[in-house]
Amino acid sequence: MHFSLPSMRRSRHPLARALSLLLGMALVGLLLVFGLVVAGVLMVGGVVLLAWRYWTNGRKLTPPGAATRERQPEVLEGEFVVLHHRRPVTH
Repeated sequence: MHFSLPSMRRSRHPLARALSLLLGMALVGLLLVFGLVVAGVLMVGGVVLLAWRYWTNGRKLTPPGAATRERQPEVLEGEFVVLHHRRPVTH
């Protein structure tokens, strides 16, 4: 089976070049608008999903006073030693 495609050489006619340029610009603009619409729908969907999760999980939360009493402290305890060297420490 043999496929025959039209030649891809550029036209020399100035009107054909201008029309192909306008057609290409219109195609790029259409793809840009389509991409922005898809990005907008995804962003709105994400915000709606986050709001829905916050709203549904917000009703299951405990009272504010009980949550702070059960919380673990955010302090990391440990010991440290200060090293004094006259030369910089190499690793």
